[in-house]
Parts: sequence; C-alpha cells; structure tokens
Amino acid sequence: MRKLVNLTLVVAAIVAIMACNENKKSESVMTKAIDTTFMDKSVNPGDDFFRYVNGGWIDNNPIPPEYSQYGAFHVLYDQNQEDLKSLVMEVSSDKSVQKGSVNQKIRDFYNSGMDTVLIEKQGISTIQDELDAIAGIQTRKDLAVLTAKMQMVGINPFFYFYASADKKNSSMEIANFYQGGLGMPDVDYYTNDDERSKQLRADYLDHLTKMFILVGNDEGTARQNANTVLNIETDLANISKTRLERRIPEENYFKTDLKGVGEISPAFDWNTYFSTMGLPDPGDLNLGQKEFIAGISPIIEKYSVNDWKAYLTWNLLNVSANYLSNDFVDQNFEFFGKTLSGQQELKPRWKRVLATTSAGLGEAIGQLYVEKYFPPESKERMDKLVENLRIAFAGRIRNLDWMSEETKEKALAKLKSITVKIGYSDKWKDYSSMEVVPDNYITNVRSAKLFEFRRDLAKIGKPVDKTEWGMTPQTVNAYYNPTNNEIVFPAGILQPPFFNKDADDAVNYGAIGVVIGHEMTHGFDDQGRKYDKNGNMTDWWTEEDARRFEEKTKVLGSQYDNYVMLDSLNVDGALTMGENIADLGGLSIAYDAYKMSLNGSTPNSIDGLSDDQRFYMGYAQVWRQSIRDKELMRRLKEDVHSPGEARVNIPVFNLDVFIESFDIKEGDNLYLLREERAYIW
Repeated sequence: MRKLVNLTLVVAAIVAIMACNENKKSESVMTKAIDTTFMDKSVNPGDDFFRYVNGGWIDNNPIPPEYSQYGAFHVLYDQNQEDLKSLVMEVSSDKSVQKGSVNQKIRDFYNSGMDTVLIEKQGISTIQDELDAIAGIQTRKDLAVLTAKMQMVGINPFFYFYASADKKNSSMEIANFYQGGLGMPDVDYYTNDDERSKQLRADYLDHLTKMFILVGNDEGTARQNANTVLNIETDLANISKTRLERRIPEENYFKTDLKGVGEISPAFDWNTYFSTMGLPDPGDLNLGQKEFIAGISPIIEKYSVNDWKAYLTWNLLNVSANYLSNDFVDQNFEFFGKTLSGQQELKPRWKRVLATTSAGLGEAIGQLYVEKYFPPESKERMDKLVENLRIAFAGRIRNLDWMSEETKEKALAKLKSITVKIGYSDKWKDYSSMEVVPDNYITNVRSAKLFEFRRDLAKIGKPVDKTEWGMTPQTVNAYYNPTNNEIVFPAGILQPPFFNKDADDAVNYGAIGVVIGHEMTHGFDDQGRKYDKNGNMTDWWTEEDARRFEEKTKVLGSQYDNYVMLDSLNVDGALTMGENIADLGGLSIAYDAYKMSLNGSTPNSIDGLSDDQRFYMGYAQVWRQSIRDKELMRRLKEDVHSPGEARVNIPVFNLDVFIESFDIKEGDNLYLLREERAYIW
C-alpha cells in the first residue's frame, strides 16, 4: 500500500523510463533524436502541437491488442521486458544454482509461474486453506484475525496498513491506515449516477457472480454473494474521501494510538488485529482518513457474519485471480482489462509472470539488471544534469515577482536540501528469509508479500532509513517523496526518448531535463509545497504568498478543466493539478538550464529545426501515445496525471519562448493571450 499512497502524495509523472543498454538494444528502439517522419507537418503547431510532433507515428502505429494505450513508453517497455527476460531466463535455466540463493529464488519464482500445466491441475487447491479459514469465521474477533492475516500477504479488505515517515516528524516511521476495501478502482464508480457508471456497476456485479461460480457457488448463491459484496463496497465508498479530497495532505493526517482508534471505531477488534500481525503495541498511529476508519464500525455492525464471509472471499479471489488457473485469469481480464480499459487481449504469459517475479524479487533482479545495462557514465551525466537544473530553478525562484523574500529564502533552502538518487540503491535487500518453492506460484507470490510486510512492520517506531529506495532499478517510473525531500530516478531513465547519448543537448534537456525539473517542482506544487526542507508537513509560506500561488494555479487549472477530449469529456484540472504544475515548472526550469549550458553560443539548426524548437519537440515526443476510449475515460476519472495529449498541448502554450519559436499567432486554436497564460515557477 505504501506505493499506492505515494501515487496520491508522492509520485511524479508516470514517465517512459526504461532500460539503459547502450550495447545490445534492438533496432526497434528509437535512437534518432527527432525523427521527422514521426511528425504530421500538415498540422499547424499552434492548433495541435501534440499532433504536429507525433501524428505520423500515431498513424503508423496502431494500439496492439494487449494494450489499452500505446506510445513511446510502451515501445521501450517492450524492449525492457525483453532485456529482463533474457536475464531471468539465463538464471531460470540454470539447474546448478545453490538452494536458498537469490538465483534459485528467481529461477523457481519465474518457472512456477510459467508452469501452466501444474497451475491448471492445482485449480483452487492452492487457496483452499484460505477459503476454509474464511468459511470458519464465527465472531468479530475472527474477522479481525482474518483481516490481519490477509493483509500480511497482500490482500487488503477494509483498509490498507503500512509504515511510512510521520508527516510531522519525518525522521521517524509510523504505522498508517488508509481507506480501501473497494474492488473497483475508485469511489466514483460506486457513487456516480451517470449511465456509464450504472452500466459499469452492472458489469461488475456480473463479474462478481462469475467469480463466485468459479469458486464453487451455484448461480443463485453466487448472485446473492455478489450483491452482498457490492452493497458492502458501496457503503465503504460512501464513507470514503474522493481522490480530490485525498490530495490535501493536512486533511489526511490524524495521529492517535491503539486506545484512540478503538474509541473511534469500536466494532472492529483492533487489539486482536495488531496481536495477530505481531505488533501488540503499535505506538502512534496515523489515520489517513479518520472519518473512514470511524465509519467502518457501523458497517461492521450492519452486516452478518455470512455477509463478511462473502466479502473476504471476494477479496481473496480478486487478489489471487491472476495466479490461478486460466478460468480465473480470463474472467478477471474480462472485467478489469476489457470492460474498464478496452484491452483486446491479455499480455503474453511470460510478460505477466516476469512482472510478478520482478515485483517479488525486485532488487535481486535489479542487481543483475544494473550490472548489465547501467554504465557508470550514465550516473555521472545525470549528476551534472541535476545540478544544472537545480541552479536554474534557484535562479527562477530568486526572480519571482509574486513571492516575498522571506518565503524565497526558505524555498531556496528546500531546493538545496533535495536529495537526488540515481540508478540504484547503494545497499541491496537481503532476501535470505524469503522462501521460494518450485511448484506453487501463488505461494511464492504470498511469500514475497509477507517478506515485504514484515520488513515494513519492523520499521514502525524506528528512524527512517533515508537511503532506502521506493522503486527498483528496473522500474518504469520516477518519483518525488515529500517526507524525504528527495527525487529518485531508477537506472532505466537514461534511454531515448528521455536521454539519448547521440542527441543534441536541446532534445535531451527537453526530455530528461524536463523530467528532472518536473520532479524538483513537485517539492513546490500544491501538495509538495506544504512540506519543509526536512520533509515535515508544516506551513512555511507567508499567508500572502500562499494566496498568490493559489491564484496562479487556478489559471492553470482552468486551462485543463476546459480541455475537451472524446468530444464531451474534460480533464480534471484540480485532480491533476500537482502533475500539471510540475510539467509547466519542469519545462521552464529545463529551458533555462539548457540556455545556461550553451555559455552564450548559438547551435545550428538540424533538419530545419532550431534548437528552441527541438527542445519543445523533445518534450512532446516523450508523451507520444494513442489511447483507447475506455482507457481514456477511466484515466480522466482516476489518474492524477493528465493524458499525454493534454500534457503536451496545454503547458507549452503558457511559455513565451515556445510561442515565439513556432510563430504561434492569435487565432491559432491553442494560442493564449499573454494575460491568459499561467506563470508560476
């Protein structure tokens, strides 16, 4: 759950960050800095810059059936998967590895997932003990016991429990609760009354019914259990905060203790819950959403023991489906893949098993990965880029006309204090206590979850280890963590289209430079700005500066609110505010850093494109993508990131240099008058 919470509070852009392999990449990976055949020169850049840069590629690269969206990221993702597969296959074919070694665990984890003959033969027998335990529930105490045991292996009924830095004492780890318990992706799926939401609920009810049938219910019982689950989840949704409400850090923090949570939510047996997981005295607790934890109590009292058996059974099936026989896998994909996202077919099994193995033994595989694919010079070049961006950002802060000197001083101190992590951790996880067997895939998945849960539990009440990474080297992402005040770039970041060793600096600064600036800006977006240089949630802004900042962000938010997609849907400017601020800030900071790096020289044009044009095109091609209608509709509701098209077409039109470099004129579709532009960082 820690990563899930980070999606709301920490994570930066979901960026196309892939493997760095300068020696053995296939020709399918982009190596040309700006490929003009990917453009659509029939489009006026002032009418649709996204299409102008990416239209040719989009027209010639239809979405493969296994994807709900497809773009530059996915091309690299596929290559990254091939690289990881070669590493894992090399290990998995070695019969001489020593039992208990990391290589034995990688081999047996992956091979157990690929043994479909055995998995089909095993059927639901691999989860029968868990089904029996749920069937044996008699009391609320039993409910607390099963909730704790399920959470220890990655199944999270009701809520999520995890360790993370105390937001108001960022040097110490604290136990946290965060709302959960829903099978569909978000609260709005249960509460909205539009026709699509009603239809999705009907489809979800059918999916629940079919899953209960697969586990042995007759159709009548399955339908009854499905209705029970939907009713319980709807009640949980009605006491949940929306994604937008969860974006306000100070309103998602309430510190109490074991006695306090018992008083807030008395129907749940908290003492039994904590004792079951081996933490009888958890110390301080943060209730991420106090109202939700309080609201669980009357819901527990409302439903019978048999109702809770149905609910826990569904939670077990929902999390387990992808690791069971094909009938479960296919039914799970039917709803979550096809219905919700518009995917036409499952990814190949090896990709799915590889992703699970990489998640379960992330740093073990990561260690092999960096040895083969991450050259030391990549880290050195990133170090230089980051410092250039930090200098440029400091210059912009000093020149702000809306921020007081008092707040500027603190902002500069925070910027200076940002920790930068590049590539991989200096110390690897010890997987010696994690057992992996050769003949039970779901057991290995559970072992990996239990291993991480125990590691997490051991942190509670102890100092934060600020050397720890929240992502593995091979992860296709980057992030800013406000409580650590750190930006983190896994090894995969140094590959086109983000970083291209053969590209001109304009393109690299427009791509990797903007990513760096984006992550830095997260420390000063509408959420990150509420944490000080040490990562503590505190108000370090003057009241007037905060007011001016919010006025400026409203200008940007309005632009996204008014951006129409699929003819009648709009981007949610409030939900995506943090990412939008970071995109705009990243573009501004990276451009300044690029110009600073030139030392007054003027580069020659390439392919008839000036360096300024190539800078912005370098940014635009990062977000090259096509997306299925269902997936776009889903993401507009759930994702704190704007769609790629909006990420290109909105922020650049706020930048005077962009307007000038492409000769954008009043009357062009996306042109903004100077007084309509958002000037923030």
